[in-house]
Amino acid sequence: MSSTTHPTLVPADQPQQTRRLAVFACALFAVVIGQMQQLVNLGQSPAEFAADSDATLRVVGWAFAIWGPIYLGLIIYAVRQLLPKTSESEMLRAFGWPSVLAFLGIGWWILAAAWDAEVATIVLIFGSLSVLLIPLLRKAAAIRALSHKDRDRWMTVYPLAALAGWLTVAAPVNLLTVATGNGDLPAALPPTAWALIAVVLAAGMGLFVTWRTRVLAYPIPIAWGLLGVFVAEQEKGNAVLAFGGLTASLMVLGGGLVIALGLRPKA
Repeated sequence: MSSTTHPTLVPADQPQQTRRLAVFACALFAVVIGQMQQLVNLGQSPAEFAADSDATLRVVGWAFAIWGPIYLGLIIYAVRQLLPKTSESEMLRAFGWPSVLAFLGIGWWILAAAWDAEVATIVLIFGSLSVLLIPLLRKAAAIRALSHKDRDRWMTVYPLAALAGWLTVAAPVNLLTVATGNGDLPAALPPTAWALIAVVLAAGMGLFVTWRTRVLAYPIPIAWGLLGVFVAEQEKGNAVLAFGGLTASLMVLGGGLVIALGLRPKA
């Protein structure tokens, strides 16, 4: 049963207010650090870090512009925490502290990438992704039950799902970039094979999480990132990986639309 209001919910108590303030502060930290890195040229930008040793798996530079709408969504989510009329809800509780960890993770990732702390970037990006995927999957049934007009869907689930979607692509790219640069990519398979495995895993995760949650905000950034793989690898002449990325992008986008819009039976 869908619901659009929560008439029985009560205002936040002190521990809940503390959580909300933490969410707001950490979201602000993540956004400010991301903008500060560009404004003051603090070390490498995320795109420059990704382009370093990206011989195995590339993403075109303009794909990183997706951080603009992601940051906007995070600001909306964070500001909502402070509105006095925002009642407590299952979604706010489920995503509150995990989002704090994710925001700290992506903020620190900017600094780690700027200073080329490679191992730290891997830990931070996979950690940030994990803490968002856990509540998305644990609360999948409750998320599916949200009305399309429910504020929790638009102001909590969608912004955080979009962030998780982009991290689903960025995490394996980060891992392969560091492994390639350090000469740690296993020789059991050629680099293109490892890249294709990463593309398939990202696409598979995109469809799986979308099937569980019916949230279109998750697969769209994945499809965008895989399109960025297609453009970058086509420019470099790796047709196999380029069209693998394009195929995966179309599958995630098409499959996500079909699943999220309810054109297939719900499991």
